[in-house]
Amino acid sequence: MNRLSQQTSPYLLQHAHNPVDWFPWGEEALSKAKTENKPILVSIGYSACHWCHVMERECFEKESIAEVMNAHFVCIKVDREERPDVDAVYMDAVQAMGVRGGWPLNVFLLPDSRPFYGVTYLPPQNWVQLMKSIDNAFQKHYDELAGSAEGFVQNMLVSDTEKYGLVTGNGDYVISELDIMFEKLQLNFDTEKGGMDRAPKFPMPSIYKFLLRYFDISQNPQALAQLELSLDRIALGGIYDHVGGGWARYSVDDEWFIPHFEKMLYDNAQLLSIYAEAYSLTRNPLYEDRLLNTIQWLQNEMRNEQGGFYSALDADSEGVEGKFYIWTKAELQQILGEDFEWFAKLYNVSEHGNWEDGHNHLHLTNTVLQTASALKLNVADLEAKYRAALKKLGEKRAGRIRPGLDDKTLTSWNGLLIKGLADSYRALGHEYIREMAVSAGAFIRDNMIVGNKLMHSYKNGQATVTGFLEDYAAVTEAYLALYQITFDEQWITLARKLADYTIDNFYDQKEGFFYFTDIYGETLITRKKELFDNVIPSSNSIMAHNLYLLGMMLDEDGYARISDTMLSKMSKVLLADVQWVTNWAALYCMRASPTAEIIIVGADADDMRKDFDRFFVPNKLVMGTITRSDLPLLKSRTDINGKTAIYVCYDKTCQLPVTQVEYALDQLAGA
Repeated sequence: MNRLSQQTSPYLLQHAHNPVDWFPWGEEALSKAKTENKPILVSIGYSACHWCHVMERECFEKESIAEVMNAHFVCIKVDREERPDVDAVYMDAVQAMGVRGGWPLNVFLLPDSRPFYGVTYLPPQNWVQLMKSIDNAFQKHYDELAGSAEGFVQNMLVSDTEKYGLVTGNGDYVISELDIMFEKLQLNFDTEKGGMDRAPKFPMPSIYKFLLRYFDISQNPQALAQLELSLDRIALGGIYDHVGGGWARYSVDDEWFIPHFEKMLYDNAQLLSIYAEAYSLTRNPLYEDRLLNTIQWLQNEMRNEQGGFYSALDADSEGVEGKFYIWTKAELQQILGEDFEWFAKLYNVSEHGNWEDGHNHLHLTNTVLQTASALKLNVADLEAKYRAALKKLGEKRAGRIRPGLDDKTLTSWNGLLIKGLADSYRALGHEYIREMAVSAGAFIRDNMIVGNKLMHSYKNGQATVTGFLEDYAAVTEAYLALYQITFDEQWITLARKLADYTIDNFYDQKEGFFYFTDIYGETLITRKKELFDNVIPSSNSIMAHNLYLLGMMLDEDGYARISDTMLSKMSKVLLADVQWVTNWAALYCMRASPTAEIIIVGADADDMRKDFDRFFVPNKLVMGTITRSDLPLLKSRTDINGKTAIYVCYDKTCQLPVTQVEYALDQLAGA
């Protein structure tokens, strides 16, 4: 047992029995390196990471390799999900070295924590050779290493404004610039298989968030076509778990067929939002099915006893990637019996298989009925039999050894999920979905807010790690969403408090963006800002959305000014390479056309809101009360002769109140 046995992170605990003398990130390890004048090895990964497991088995579990590591380095293990600040700093350094980033991320530092070399996965022989070479360089060429390290640190210290040439724009938001953004994004569309023209294929939800909003403004049929193609293929391909619900992190191919089997909470959270909005727009029953089954999976497998949600399911079970999810032809024949023949044709099941060692992974390219029609399958009551077949597979799969569960609860990812559940509730209207969202919001309120600060991670009844910008941004967004589906003012009050804390303790007045770390957080070699959208939107772009909405909802121009400054400074990047800033582009859509303020007042406010929310109106905020409220947009608003009233407003100017949702929608259409 090494020092990691005292940690709560599932990833660190996975390494607690390694013969490597691992330290967790902290003062003890950093001081040891300085005292003994040893280089530091920081090895970063996460519990559901397949190649992290492979490198552990091949290298870190081997006594002979551990001896080399222990003799020459102070070895530190970091859970990138628990310490995204540490991961971001050293990932940035490694990419500056010309190394393609990924996990496991192994970075070598001087005793003062400055990085000088980094790699991702290496097989045992290469790993040992590298360590010996680095030890030799440290002993005999220290000055050269120190020079390299200083260069990388200086690169990281360059301000984002200088690095990316960000300047304040003119503050105008015009639809013609959105057309330019779409045309730039379109250059990288995969118009045959959906998504972007690359492999592996990641869902990248903020791309579809932008397309939904751009289509709402432009009615450009090409935007809708790419949106539907992509969402159809993500819903039908093997990246979606046809038996159990939920999406894997990405597909290794360019067809959405074979996933990297880990399931991450953040992907599923965001995909709930995207499919909910897309369902409101298209009424595609496939989207409804994926929403309901994914929410069921989250409820069954990912929810903790207090209403929060765990982080991830591993890619591996029994040391084999995907073993929990794959089938041999013989297994399927035995389980499905007389239903095997048509099922095998639907899914192209074969003896050879489409995965490793004769196994089949379930994926489609068209809906079940479309595929059956194309194959001329004549099966009576196909849809019911199909659902029954999947249920049989689910029951059989339940007896298998399950993938590992990362049972820490992360504040930021739970914030994303609350937003996803709120959006799903708005689209589908099922009360249990709203209850899940509110319960998760209460979990964060009761367990993750200590004093006036957010904590980042929760495990075994304990909240740890000072919160990061991603936590404040995602939870503020979540609480604004909860207010809009409940009209419970505690949520908007909490959102305001979190936003104020963020401005006070994260905001860089000089550059106009937010730092990733709290001013009271641990000091690393540099204090970074997260600007670019990736598989999760950047915390700055989420915060810019929040401040825009808060500014309108609370009639506070100060919030909106910060949001506008941020968006304005991103305008150069938006027009040059929008695919890395699509959440910013989604905000640009909200600024390029008027945001509807929907005010609902009266005894039936919740029912009226529920009816209204079914419709696709992405550029809106919704506020309401059954009696009266002192919130600025609700003051002086009343029902009409005892009937619940809807006020459709733009920039605090309202049209005549109406008492039916259809009339409110007509007012929106005519605006």
